[in-house]
Amino acid sequence: MESKYRCAFYRDRPMHGVYDDFSIRHPKMRMNQRAKIFSPFSALKGFEEAIDEKLARYVSKRELTDEEQAQLDRTLAFLCEKTRNLRLARANRIRATAVYYLPCQDENHEAYGLRGSYKTVSGVVWKVDPIMRRSLIIADQEIEFTDLAELRIEPPKEER
Repeated sequence: MESKYRCAFYRDRPMHGVYDDFSIRHPKMRMNQRAKIFSPFSALKGFEEAIDEKLARYVSKRELTDEEQAQLDRTLAFLCEKTRNLRLARANRIRATAVYYLPCQDENHEAYGLRGSYKTVSGVVWKVDPIMRRSLIIADQEIEFTDLAELRIEPPKEER
């Protein structure tokens, strides 16, 4: 081996006495402490999430049939009547599940502006605004009517 590290390559591991200067300055590490040195960590914060976003499957928004749209309109009209104001919404506490279309939010993804994904949210319906915003609020999530794919009212839970 023709290199400047040849002599270091052939040396054994250094042996130190119990009370020499090196051993005093650098005591032996216990195994559980030594294991912490080699524990995994994420050098790039958010990298895994970015990879997951790139692997997400996006679909085109589907158009509702006339029957589905009519059912959705009836459900929205019922919810609008039951949540006219916040006091009614608190008194009725109607729970619903909504499936809605969410466009791709990643500007660097090929689906941006073209496709999206369908999300589901469940909770109490707090407001239905058919005139100004044309949206409803379920569990702090505002959903536009045009993005709704399905809306189901959950039966009330029986109190004991």
